[in-house]
Amino acid sequence: MTNSCAEGPPYCAEGSARLLRPRDDDALRAELRVIAKEFVTPAVVFGGPVSEGTLKISETLGTRTAGLRGLSISPMLGLGGRAITQLRPQSVEDYATARTITHDYDRPVINEGLRSIVAVPVVVGGGARAIIYAAFRQSTPIGSRILDMLGRAGDRLAAEINIRDEVDRRVALIDTLVEGGQAPATSALIEGIREIHTELRVLTRTTPDSVLATSLHALADKLAGLSRGDAPATDVTLSGREVDVLTYVALGCTNAAVAHRLSIKPETVKHYLRGAMGKLDARSRVEAVSRARRLGLLP
Repeated sequence: MTNSCAEGPPYCAEGSARLLRPRDDDALRAELRVIAKEFVTPAVVFGGPVSEGTLKISETLGTRTAGLRGLSISPMLGLGGRAITQLRPQSVEDYATARTITHDYDRPVINEGLRSIVAVPVVVGGGARAIIYAAFRQSTPIGSRILDMLGRAGDRLAAEINIRDEVDRRVALIDTLVEGGQAPATSALIEGIREIHTELRVLTRTTPDSVLATSLHALADKLAGLSRGDAPATDVTLSGREVDVLTYVALGCTNAAVAHRLSIKPETVKHYLRGAMGKLDARSRVEAVSRARRLGLLP
């Protein structure tokens, strides 16, 4: 995806159609804080993103020295490098004497006083996108409870990164349309916009990141106007759920299908649909969709 922003892909100029993607490091830091609170025995937790196969430790909690922060870990080297390459958790009960790993990073690890360490990869799209570590200053077995806890954190972080990646892919098409300054010319492209709009609405319901959800809502609203150009001014305001329901109805979904996709009851779908029809002064679901599109509330 092309990006003219000075600070790189996650950060975009105000007014751009591109998503203002929060730092992935922020999501990692939040998971590390959750992990740290779950340990009864004080632990050192740290980690960082993996880019082009190399891990850079960017977040640390509970450390006494600055040696780990900013450390770059190459594939296959050390515990983190093995996790990057093998895409599964790696652990040692006594780092200094461990023979299953290389010791390229002994100095910062030993200076920190770490002995038992586990590294868990955050796997997205078949590759490691981050590594989460937990470590202790005494030799202790890395049991299933610790591995399960770190695994859950890794899964949550992977889901969040995957959502952000998916949004970035959707935004690539939107950028092309917005920067071109014109509405799409073909019905196939219009249908594509409608499908992307629907997926963006769904993503706002699944992401735990409030900043990301707000950005997704704004992006979906902008997308809703692209297929018609300027829409007439309107005082009609639909709730988020009413838009969600109409969005799926516009794609030809039955009430039962809408209920399944939004994880609500069919009766609830009917309730939101009646509310939208009333606001739009429509006598049928088809008429409601048509009027919502003319008003710029749906693509």
